[in-house]
Amino acid sequence: MVQSISKLLGALLAVLLLYIVPAAQAAERQDDISGLNTYHSTVRFVDMVRTKGYITPTMYNDFMRELELTGNTYEVELEHMHKKYVPDYADYAKPDTFLGYYASVYDGYYNPQILPVLFPDNQQPKSDQTRRYSIMSGDYFTVRVHNTNRTPADLYKSWLLGGADSGKPAVTASYGGMVLNEDY
Repeated sequence: MVQSISKLLGALLAVLLLYIVPAAQAAERQDDISGLNTYHSTVRFVDMVRTKGYITPTMYNDFMRELELTGNTYEVELEHMHKKYVPDYADYAKPDTFLGYYASVYDGYYNPQILPVLFPDNQQPKSDQTRRYSIMSGDYFTVRVHNTNRTPADLYKSWLLGGADSGKPAVTASYGGMVLNEDY
């Protein structure tokens, strides 16, 4: 009886080591490749926006199409920090108390403000100038991307670890910087 249990346990261990572990490692490698592709696409999109100074629907759709090639679904967060100068007053209610200098502040614009400009409710063509989101030189533009689906590597890990799930996305990318040019 003990000998048959040890043979069964040995067979299960052999299956685990010969098939499951290599499959889990291959799935992790696939996540790494997806992460590299996602980061590369994000860098290319952000650098294009920073160089041109605007986003068009075609640029955004091409970026999303490149992300879809990995086979994952993503949440994309766009962030535009618009730099503006605000005069500094001793008493803001009295304009004659101007202190002689300006403070630079940043106003943040995110997906709810950017995407309606790119994809309005009207039927304007994609090349229409009203569908272009313009960004000024000196502003900051950042894109953060993370997957929303469970990858095969996540499934293998949760199965091998008995259902424990880290809850962190397997594929993430973040890139941004100062807008260098206004090419419009």
